[in-house]
Amino acid sequence: MTDERSSSAGGDDRIDSATRSTTGERDSVSDSPPGDRRSDRAATDDADATDDRRGADEEFTLADFHDASQSAGRPVLTAAAVSRALDVTHETASEELERLAARGDLQRLSVATDPVVWYPSELEDLTDRERVVVFPKRREIVVDRPGQFTRAQLSQFAHLADANGDRGYRYVVRPEDVWQAPHDEFDALRRTMRQALGRRSTDLEAWVESQWDRAHQFRLATHEDGYTVLEATSPEIMGNVARQKLDEEHVHAPISDTEDWVREGAEAAIKRILYEAGYPVQDHRDLESGEALPIELRVRLRDYQRAWVDRFAEAGEGVFVGPPGSGKTVAALGAMARVEGETLVLVPSRDLARQWADAVVEYTTLEPAQVGQYHGGQKNVRPVTIATYQIAGMDRHRSLFDDREWGLVIFDECQHVPSDVYRRSTHLQSRHRLGLSASPIREDDRQTEIFTLVGPPIGTDWQALFEAGFVAQPELEIRYVPWDDDEAGNAYASADGREKYRIAAQNRGKIDEVRYLLAAHPDSQALVFVDYLDQGRELAAALDVPFLSGETPHRERQRLLDEFRRNERDLLVVSRVGDEGIDLPTADLAIVVSGLGGSRRQGTQRAGRTMRPAGGALVYVLATRGTREEDFARRQLQHLGRKGLTVREETVDRGGEGTD
Repeated sequence: MTDERSSSAGGDDRIDSATRSTTGERDSVSDSPPGDRRSDRAATDDADATDDRRGADEEFTLADFHDASQSAGRPVLTAAAVSRALDVTHETASEELERLAARGDLQRLSVATDPVVWYPSELEDLTDRERVVVFPKRREIVVDRPGQFTRAQLSQFAHLADANGDRGYRYVVRPEDVWQAPHDEFDALRRTMRQALGRRSTDLEAWVESQWDRAHQFRLATHEDGYTVLEATSPEIMGNVARQKLDEEHVHAPISDTEDWVREGAEAAIKRILYEAGYPVQDHRDLESGEALPIELRVRLRDYQRAWVDRFAEAGEGVFVGPPGSGKTVAALGAMARVEGETLVLVPSRDLARQWADAVVEYTTLEPAQVGQYHGGQKNVRPVTIATYQIAGMDRHRSLFDDREWGLVIFDECQHVPSDVYRRSTHLQSRHRLGLSASPIREDDRQTEIFTLVGPPIGTDWQALFEAGFVAQPELEIRYVPWDDDEAGNAYASADGREKYRIAAQNRGKIDEVRYLLAAHPDSQALVFVDYLDQGRELAAALDVPFLSGETPHRERQRLLDEFRRNERDLLVVSRVGDEGIDLPTADLAIVVSGLGGSRRQGTQRAGRTMRPAGGALVYVLATRGTREEDFARRQLQHLGRKGLTVREETVDRGGEGTD
């Protein structure tokens, strides 16, 4: 019998999932078709199953048959096996099996070694039906062949943790998923849960309701005299939580048993501290919305982009989370058009600032004179201003941004926000705050700060975008490359710590492998990523192509990127500077020579360079065989596999050809 967690694997695992519903956790199952999952039979069979064995004078249900299957370790049983597992006589087992068969719950099959074997009727068409299995104690939901409606409903209160194509999806219900659910009342969220699960899950609903209550215990509001007040729903919650966690750095003094006077500028810190304590703060302050700025879009938003904008407009804040190529920038322009207020866009690089300025003019009705850039290259504050995080966080420039009332602040690549340098920009207050990120993951585990400083996550599961054809699903392959010579292998064996990784990453045998892959895809526009400058220079020289790095002058970098976009170049070697903040929409081949040991986010960004509507994208990750780099590559690509991408592995021989 497979482990419960394997129910998303497909094939026999889907059959095994029929028995996993009656394990000791007493988790619930919804077996009926999507349009009829609340059938009387399913409700009767699953509602009151227990671990107690039924006596000879009691009817047993399909759930008891599942118990017997679990005990026997197979879904097909004889009457004798049922009688042993349920501790009843053979006669009773046979009679009960006949009764369940008459109801249509079981099917019988005559075989040579035993007169009759029995199996659940559901197994006959299980592979063609949506099936939802709930594990309330683990707060997990496994869905086999989920329909679009079910996935849309689940996305409102659960996080897609694993996706395996159309064979299985595993959702996890986390506190933050409940906290940001797009509903005004818990009853509406409960209806959404029951629509998604096809039934009531009492234990899971009770836990979700407790988290819903926690998310509505505190709020920031504007006092009639203009200052900010932290309000609690009761004196107990104020005294036992807020006044235990906050000090004079955050609040001046109590106003009442349920209200504290907040120090100016401490709002973000209060929200972060209480969020980490498990109590997200509702922000209801009367912030200035800035001058009106009429904006219309010149493009039509996709359905999922409109859903993102609707959820953002309802909450007033949030983070658009989606794969590269899903159109987060265009969706953000949709949010701008909804707000219709002066907007500040914060970006990590000058290159991205220029791309944003071009996108605003191309996709909206704003004129170029209404769009300004503020960074090392130029400093213009306009109704829509795009600035770098570094500039916005500097004391000598901040007053320019503080003095203007922004209707919307957009934090692009907002996974940077928790860093000590970038987070100063979050002190800029605005009625609306929007973040954008393909991968809000941080190796320092500070990603929750993204949602406290900017807003809750808003997004669509990656697999849905792949299936709809909005984003191409790239093929990922890890290729294990041998050492170029024994000397390098010996140096690796005698090295320690980080030096081991550097030696493996810079294995010169990878140069021949890059040549081989480029020759195998002669018509592809390719990016080759490296983590080390000397390796990048050596590889660029070997391939006779430019090397784009942080040392490349800004104008030269812009020229190379523009040539790449115009298909005038089909190959660039890129250092870390190309991981984010640079849009390369026509790349259809990426080769990662080194760098995946850095972070999961880096793996997402580099793989994402090929995620565009055009199909056929390929990503190759090179790792030196038999080294720590193998483990790094597997680990850093695991989360992409969980998002629905297929990750293959191949070992390369010294001739440069792969072997399975």
